[in-house]
Amino acid sequence: MNRIMDSDKLDIHLISDATGDTLTALARAAVAQFDEERVSYHRWSLVRSRLQLHRVLEGIEADPGPVLCSLVDDALRHELDAACARLGVPLLHVLDPLLEMLQAQFGAPAKHKPGRQYVLDADYFRRIDAMHFVISHDDGQANRGIGDADVVLVGVSRSSKTPTCFYLANRGIKALNVPLVPNTPLPKELETAPCPVIGLTIDPKSLIDIRRHRLKLIGSNELFGRTDSSDYVDHEAVEKELIWARRLCNERGWPTIDVTRRSIEETSATVLKLMDNWHAKQNPVAK
Repeated sequence: MNRIMDSDKLDIHLISDATGDTLTALARAAVAQFDEERVSYHRWSLVRSRLQLHRVLEGIEADPGPVLCSLVDDALRHELDAACARLGVPLLHVLDPLLEMLQAQFGAPAKHKPGRQYVLDADYFRRIDAMHFVISHDDGQANRGIGDADVVLVGVSRSSKTPTCFYLANRGIKALNVPLVPNTPLPKELETAPCPVIGLTIDPKSLIDIRRHRLKLIGSNELFGRTDSSDYVDHEAVEKELIWARRLCNERGWPTIDVTRRSIEETSATVLKLMDNWHAKQNPVAK
């Protein structure tokens, strides 16, 4: 039965015994392959008891729709299986194919304990440290921290430097960003940065739209020391600003990424590739 044809929207229930972030990402990645936008996600996270599961089942009964599940507790899974069969909604245990493959490779059964991927190990604290680093070095603050950065992102105002840095921090990367402002000297530490420096650029029209929205949000013409915002959103001025920034990056050999049609995730993935290339050049494998 085509649920979209029978309803204004398709309800998709995401049931996890952890945060549910991976399950949500998987569902959105799959739905993105369809033109249909009338989808409503119901996130049920940290489901680890029968009482919590019963609340989930009440939600599924109120808004029937396909169920994606990453529960590992057998008792909860069996109860969910029976309930979904009774309600006539499709159910997919998304981890099962991967767990079966890995069990065959490891020659040992899975532990079936919820939340085992979230541990307070060195990697966890590295991500926390990276997040603190981004906060304290955002938008050119404390430029002396360039010597401790894993990567430095440069670009004109509103070219997505900050959100990209925060996304990288969640991967444990200490990312620092420096704004490129015409007639403003670059921090001297940037010239001798012991890490890759990467420029972010964007289409003038897209940048102007973003800046206008920003000005509307803050309700002020004063931004980054500018008392007149006309140049900030003037097409000719913005185009010259972007050309100047690209030329500056080219002169210094800094690679650039056009973020116009890229998501923060895609931009970050490209940053990571460029970082790998930079390190490969710094440490060539001896032949």
